[in-house]
Amino acid sequence: MAADTLGSYGSLARFTEIERVMKVNDKTVLAAGGDIADFQYLKSVMEQKQIDEDCRDDGLSLKPKALHCWLTRVLYNRRSKFDPLWNTYIVGGLEDGEPFLGYVNLQGTAFTETLVCTGLGGDLALPVMRSAMEKKGGLLSEAEAREVMLQCLRLGYLRDCRAWPRYHIATVTKDGSKIEGPLMIDSDWKYAADVQGYE
Repeated sequence: MAADTLGSYGSLARFTEIERVMKVNDKTVLAAGGDIADFQYLKSVMEQKQIDEDCRDDGLSLKPKALHCWLTRVLYNRRSKFDPLWNTYIVGGLEDGEPFLGYVNLQGTAFTETLVCTGLGGDLALPVMRSAMEKKGGLLSEAEAREVMLQCLRLGYLRDCRAWPRYHIATVTKDGSKIEGPLMIDSDWKYAADVQGYE
């Protein structure tokens, strides 16, 4: 799971160090797109939920399916009050040793899938990921998935004028979850020096 670090103010790339990927616990991570203030509000609520889970000390933790279901209810509830949280969320993790990946949008529409993208990534990155899975004939290994994810991030940055070259990437394995970053996309703009006639 990955997201860039840009928080736009309309067309202005106003905030360039926003972390939109969140580690919920050792088995669950979350990424968000959309309104930063709404994400910060819901992030504080989720952090408090995890603190409450830790305080119970009953050996249970917030699982990805439970978080996905809870987000669906919260977002649908706010939408029904005509006061939506303007976000799209992706929840990922391991539940009972099985991978989980779920999508929830501001209307509370939710689904689970092997591959999930939000925004322009649905048009640019999803075909690249599907092609990689079709070539392999099944699920990718962690290293293969990471390479495809980096290719999608690079593609998104080079093709979308509202993207940013810095990003965070999250990984969940049986050993736990981790977030790396901010990292930089390895792009090469040397060819732009040869473009003439637009000075």
